[in-house]
Amino acid sequence: MDPRRGLPSVEVVLSALDHDLPHAQRASIARDAIELARARIERGQDVTADDVLADARRRADDAVLRMLGPVVNATGVLLHTNLGRAPLGGATVAAMHDAAGYTNVEYRLPEGVRGSRHEHAGALLALACGAEAGIVVNNNAAAVVLVLATLARGREVLVSRGELVEIGGGFRVPEILAETGARLVEVGTTNRTRRADYERARTEETALVLKVHASNYRMVGFVESASVVELATIGPPVVVDAGSGLLDDTTPWLETRPKWLHDEPGVRQCLDAGAALVTFSGDKLLGGPQAGVIVGRRSLVERCKAHPLARAVRADKLTLAGLQQVARAYLDGDATTIPLWRLATVPVEMLRARAEEIVRTVPGAKVVDTDAVAGGGSLPGLHIPSVGVALETDLPEAVAAALRRERVVARVERGRVVCDLRTVEARDDALLAAALRGAAPA
Repeated sequence: MDPRRGLPSVEVVLSALDHDLPHAQRASIARDAIELARARIERGQDVTADDVLADARRRADDAVLRMLGPVVNATGVLLHTNLGRAPLGGATVAAMHDAAGYTNVEYRLPEGVRGSRHEHAGALLALACGAEAGIVVNNNAAAVVLVLATLARGREVLVSRGELVEIGGGFRVPEILAETGARLVEVGTTNRTRRADYERARTEETALVLKVHASNYRMVGFVESASVVELATIGPPVVVDAGSGLLDDTTPWLETRPKWLHDEPGVRQCLDAGAALVTFSGDKLLGGPQAGVIVGRRSLVERCKAHPLARAVRADKLTLAGLQQVARAYLDGDATTIPLWRLATVPVEMLRARAEEIVRTVPGAKVVDTDAVAGGGSLPGLHIPSVGVALETDLPEAVAAALRRERVVARVERGRVVCDLRTVEARDDALLAAALRGAAPA
């Protein structure tokens, strides 16, 4: 008898898959498992019906894990790009939920006429950082593109050679300038650029001066750069790509300014120094949903709003609702309701107490001092003191993989698996402890 005839049918395999997946996806998994079994038999291997069912279940398990869903971020990276950057708070999520139905995103209720989607979150964010006006688009890269396309197409843009950076995903400043039709004029040197360099390069064709914050690397040693105050006296408008979205360098929403912020520029301070426009992210150090924000002079913001690209890169109603709530938190003076700041400022003593409670229930685990980081291309080289739970093992990658099966993402360092509590919500401690118990080596 042909052993292939003993293989289970698609219907039989399907009946063994109780995973939360669409029927079509489960059927595809069943067919793939059967086809693999047939191929193995043709190569002379022994395959049983149970082998096929086990293979299908493994494939379905993997498919479930690949679906977008929640994870416990135990990496110690607050703004982990692969894990969705800034977590959103309850009030922000509620605002986005309320906006999921019909909403006045482009409708003025008092007058009963059409409005603009830029009248809500953009206006409040502008107010929060002292700008005349603001606009929200889908990410900061789009914000930079829109500004350059609006203000500099066919004209020159002065940029320091030390600021011709590349950020995540291959976003390179020179290439973006070229795509928007602007002409790049490099000034200064990689490590030192002074006001005089910009002054010498300025011509009648200069549309603006672009200052790019090097958010994902740090240059030290024999370095110098022109400040926004200096550049604002040259003549052309100064546009600052601040990147991370720290609204105010003094962090008035916190009792004390965290030392790990170091010299991160504040949007308010850039505007006060004379910047005509500032672009930044809606997530990162702002702590909202992914978006890009442009704030500054009303006349320039209005020109950006009117550009044809503005519609192509506009934010959706859920993002706008979430950012509006985030802006309200800053305006109320208590951004600790934003998870990013709450997680980042939990005292080390509290983290240690939580870690000690976890290790009491996990054989072989121990409490360790760690260094968390901001991540997301923010604050390179700067660390936030933290505490974690570590498992010593000869197979750290296998233990980390077992944790991922429970939707817990840890980090592997020096032959051990470390779960940094700086990025773990206290409500997830029990889940983390259970995952560690299941993954801990015997």
